[in-house]
Amino acid sequence: MIKRYYYILFLIFTVQGIFAQVTFKSAVSKTELGLNERLRIQFSINKQGADDFTPPNFNNFKVLAGPSQSTSFSSVNGKTSYKLVYTYIIQPTVKGTFTIPSASITYDGEIIKTNTVRIKVLSAVDIPKDPNDPRYVASENIHLVAEVSNTNPYVGESISVVYKLFVNISEVNVQNTREVSSPSFGGFWNQSIDVKKWVPINGTYKGKPHRYVIVRKTVLIPHKSGKLIIDPMEMEITAGIPMGRRDFFGNMLMDDVNFTTTSGKKIIQVKPLPLENKPFDFNGAVGDYEFNVTASKTNLNANESAQIKVEVSGVGNLKLIKLPEIETPKGLETYEPEHKEKINTNLGGLKGRVYNQYAVVPQFRGKFKIPGVTFSYFNPKEEKYHTIQTDAIILNALQGKLPNEENINTEFKKSVIGNENNIRYIHSKTGFISKGDKENFYGSNLYYLLLVLPLLSIPLGIYIGKKKKQRDGDIIGNKRRKADKLARKYLSQAKKQLGKKEAFYIALEKALHNYLKAKLQVETSDISKEKIAEILLQRKVDEQTINEFKMVLDNCDYARYAPSTEVMMKQDYEKAKVVIAKIDKQL
Repeated sequence: MIKRYYYILFLIFTVQGIFAQVTFKSAVSKTELGLNERLRIQFSINKQGADDFTPPNFNNFKVLAGPSQSTSFSSVNGKTSYKLVYTYIIQPTVKGTFTIPSASITYDGEIIKTNTVRIKVLSAVDIPKDPNDPRYVASENIHLVAEVSNTNPYVGESISVVYKLFVNISEVNVQNTREVSSPSFGGFWNQSIDVKKWVPINGTYKGKPHRYVIVRKTVLIPHKSGKLIIDPMEMEITAGIPMGRRDFFGNMLMDDVNFTTTSGKKIIQVKPLPLENKPFDFNGAVGDYEFNVTASKTNLNANESAQIKVEVSGVGNLKLIKLPEIETPKGLETYEPEHKEKINTNLGGLKGRVYNQYAVVPQFRGKFKIPGVTFSYFNPKEEKYHTIQTDAIILNALQGKLPNEENINTEFKKSVIGNENNIRYIHSKTGFISKGDKENFYGSNLYYLLLVLPLLSIPLGIYIGKKKKQRDGDIIGNKRRKADKLARKYLSQAKKQLGKKEAFYIALEKALHNYLKAKLQVETSDISKEKIAEILLQRKVDEQTINEFKMVLDNCDYARYAPSTEVMMKQDYEKAKVVIAKIDKQL
């Protein structure tokens, strides 16, 4: 009887344990879809008190929305049920068969995981041309367009890309926008023009009236010839589609849909610069320029300074050209030039002027000739080269020491004393010393010193050799010294520009790219920061160092167009020096 009682109790507790079991599972709206379709995935748990939800890694998918959280609670005939659901909307990025890993959540101190989900992604499917399908209506009335000013430029010629969002406001109502994929400009130098406010403008798209806003404006300068591709921009649009019914107050009812639109790829065929009539001193300047070399003054005193300005002005690839250098004669001391830029960026390209300003100081009185300077550039509109030759500059130092005055030694300035009879005293004894009276070298102190010196050098050589071997065996120390040397090499130009904000950050960015180019044997200016990070990750560089490197690059992009102090520049310089050393040691 007692055994039967315990048996019944055991069954009761077992049944309660089964009913009290926690379930945490994942479910999808479909397991097979096209590349351009969307998928809803939900993670649900049937117990209250769960927290620390961690979603899976959605590799090969992009998250369009989520997580959205919903709960439900019901009680029927004394039985209660509870459900907490996390929902994501995702879209595949590539074709193939993929497994979405488990999500996890913490319940009662334990980590619980969902089941995995297998998804098959096929080629993009056609959106049904159903006028009642909200997605089809959105796709027909919302368009993202990339307008390129010139698809066949020369190397170094400025072009512009304007991204416009066209909307047929009579058919759809745009409620929200989000950029999900930014365009990339491999093979181009690029600079964005700030769009402060979206201003609706009346226009047409394929002959139909639309309103559009300018989303982004970018100036591009190709730095290599051939076929270059501008990857598309993608935007997610939340749009309201009229349902054809009105509410109680007479307002049109809307069906909200999420819709992704893309600008599509743009192919730019870049022409190489012609070789015919190319000047020998051509340095990559492309545009329409004026060139001048001027002096702040031509009459001055010795040890008084004058400013020589070498200036290029006009429209073109101003930020990328290298200014010619001046040559100065001996006696005219020349200091490192100060580089300055005053450039405005608009859809027509870069307009303004850049110049190097030299300080020159004559060391003595006289005239000094600074020869004329030549500057060559290619005009893409005229499709020909131009060479400008400036006149020589004559500096006249009016006061100061004569050129040879420093070489005159007053000790040798003596008066000549004449003799009336012109007869001089003849010595009867010579002052010469016989060679035989000198001490013989053989057996002298110098002889024995030179004899012993090789013997003394042997232990010294052994000591130096041991030190060198010990230093060569210090692998970590050698790596650190090599890394520091490389950092100083590539950052030396940036250090010279400390205090000059834009020049400093341009030089710092070039130093980082030149370093990676030397170490990785790739043209880093042609690829994005994400691609650089991927290459470094493949070369076993840790993620923290990669993130620090990307942060320095981001600081260069941001600080060039934002206020920056010399203290901030020094901090960025030190960060760049440290991160180059870290990467070099790990490579």
